[in-house]
Amino acid sequence: MKPAGLLARKAGLGLLAVLLVVGFGWVVARSGPLSPIRVTTLRVEAGTLSPAIFGIGTVEARRSYLIGPTAAGRVRAVHADVGERVKAGQLLAEIDPVDLDERLRASEAAYTRAASAVTAAEAARKDALARRQLAELNARRYRDLGGRSFVSASAVEGKQQELDSAAAALEASEANLQGARQELVRLRADRDGQLQQRRNLRLVAPRDGLVISRDAEPGSTVVAGQSVLRMVEPESLWIRARLDQGRSRGLAVGQTAEIVLRSHASTPLPGKVARIEPVSDSVTEERIAMVSFDRIPDGLGVGEMTEVTLDAGSAQPGLLLPNAAIKSMPRGTGVWKLTAGKPQLAPVRLGSMSLDGAALVVAGLTEGDEVVVHSERELAEGVPVEVVSHLVGDTR
Repeated sequence: MKPAGLLARKAGLGLLAVLLVVGFGWVVARSGPLSPIRVTTLRVEAGTLSPAIFGIGTVEARRSYLIGPTAAGRVRAVHADVGERVKAGQLLAEIDPVDLDERLRASEAAYTRAASAVTAAEAARKDALARRQLAELNARRYRDLGGRSFVSASAVEGKQQELDSAAAALEASEANLQGARQELVRLRADRDGQLQQRRNLRLVAPRDGLVISRDAEPGSTVVAGQSVLRMVEPESLWIRARLDQGRSRGLAVGQTAEIVLRSHASTPLPGKVARIEPVSDSVTEERIAMVSFDRIPDGLGVGEMTEVTLDAGSAQPGLLLPNAAIKSMPRGTGVWKLTAGKPQLAPVRLGSMSLDGAALVVAGLTEGDEVVVHSERELAEGVPVEVVSHLVGDTR
């Protein structure tokens, strides 16, 4: 009995070992690195796609103004506050003139004195002109008398010398007059420059607008170009929208847009593309478009976040493909297409895209082709796959 029991025990152990080997092989074949990769697929079908472009944007002002001095100074008064509507030419703030008023009075006095000097120079010229005319008359008379030998030659020469002196005095008076006039011009320019500086200390609104920021208070020292107040034209508000470069095909000025403000998420507003910026963001790979409102809503604030949907054209028929099936290739885009049950990477050329994640296939696929949408691991050409209805965690 002992040999028979020993044989039975050995047979049982051998059978257990075989079962373990078979089980291990089954586990490796089903879930190990050699197991088929489970994938979900779909058949390429024809349909209609409504192309659209979606982006996130912020409300900005097309025309905004920084109101500040042209020279360093201390703020004397601020007459406007945030949220206040102002008119063109309205006084918004003042900069302390320090000693500018005194220097302006000095310039006025110097200008008045120069004007008096011009008057005196003109009178001196008239006197010199009269003396030259008299000297010329006397010299002419003495030349006639000398020609008749009524007076001596020395007397004639004396009168000629008086004429030359009078002519020189006239030239000197004319030069003095010209110099006085030039000095008057210089002092007028100096006075006008100081008057302009004085006017620049009064910060006025360049246009009708809305004050959005008060950056300095009375007593603060500001430098040239630093803003004391910021204002915008509310009628120029628009949206700076950032759009994915990869989905911006067909973007054009004049396209209709649907704008959703964060403050009015349930009320879409109509608009259109007003401008496409020529420079894109190379870091975020986004294009920038400026979208205007058909009618600017009341109470719209600068900096508010928005969602923008652009209508990229009419509905287009063709083969449709979900974005999840599209893969990046060294030379463009492609999809994993099942050929005889094996995945093959097929290049495709895509057209417009819709907001529901569908893309229009221009070339590379035919209707009825089976393509991989999702896979549990990275695919390679020719690897075994198992088509399932959904993957773990995929509820679709």
